[in-house]
Amino acid sequence: MGNRVSREDFEWVYTDQPHASRRQEILAKYPEIKSLMKPDSNLIWIVILMVLTQFVAFYLVKDLDWKWVLFWAYAFGSCINHSMTLAIHEVSHNSAFGQCKPMWNRWFGIFANLPIGVPYSVSFKRYHMDHHRYLGGDGVDVDIPTDFEGWFFCTTFRKFIWVILQPLFYAFRPLFINPKPISYLEIINTVIQITFDVAIYYVLGIKSLVYMLAATLLGLGLHPISGHFIAEHYMFLKGHETYSYYGPLNLLTFNVGYHNEHHDFPNIPGKSLPLVRKIAAEYYESLPHYNSWIKVLYDFVMDDTISPYSRVKRHQKGSVVLE
Repeated sequence: MGNRVSREDFEWVYTDQPHASRRQEILAKYPEIKSLMKPDSNLIWIVILMVLTQFVAFYLVKDLDWKWVLFWAYAFGSCINHSMTLAIHEVSHNSAFGQCKPMWNRWFGIFANLPIGVPYSVSFKRYHMDHHRYLGGDGVDVDIPTDFEGWFFCTTFRKFIWVILQPLFYAFRPLFINPKPISYLEIINTVIQITFDVAIYYVLGIKSLVYMLAATLLGLGLHPISGHFIAEHYMFLKGHETYSYYGPLNLLTFNVGYHNEHHDFPNIPGKSLPLVRKIAAEYYESLPHYNSWIKVLYDFVMDDTISPYSRVKRHQKGSVVLE
């Protein structure tokens, strides 16, 4: 059993996040990095292919035994759906059609959302922008676990359960930390998604619908790719709040593992983040990083000194402008 931790175990800081200052230094030294700040047209075709792949999978599982529906939901569908959430992450930064066409990106995100089964894209964009502007901001950044999560999920077994239930906490945490009025785009996202889910049920049957939803829940829970949720900002080393991952799963996740690079340059598409690291190598090679998300999950669960409280929390200075 782990040692019980308390709210004081959050690392409270009053300093600004390090990414803005590092970005300024890097751009002053390597202005050519600005040439990487352009949309990734390949992202459009990759997302379309992924959506079509899941459509084919919906058809193929419709007559399988239930055990095989769940098997393929975890073995295959979970990888596609988790990868799709990270494609939506890319689209939320306008990486598909560029900054000059924000609505094209929003509609494309809603399209990418279809095989996930739960309306997600529009709401994610609203909260994710706050995460970048106010990293660790108390009451603003919904990536920070609630006090209840830190207080209750403090033992090995409970942390294991917390990892399994991560998609539920990510879905409901904003309602408790930073609730926002529902936007018309969120309503459209929800209506389109529910209509699609109903169509899957009536055309292909309950097994295809369960496959879709199970792939999302399993893929965002106890799954190797889900190690990125913890690897990105959980403070395994005192004083370091953002960590990159340079392992092979970046191939399935649009290089989300390059997380220090991403927070330094959120308007550079994931495919170009390895170039950022290569150009400005001296800024990143000395930073702690990971090579295995599975090991991150294992260490989080088994290490008594790590819990949902192991995050940097910031007291906000000045006014907060929300998305």
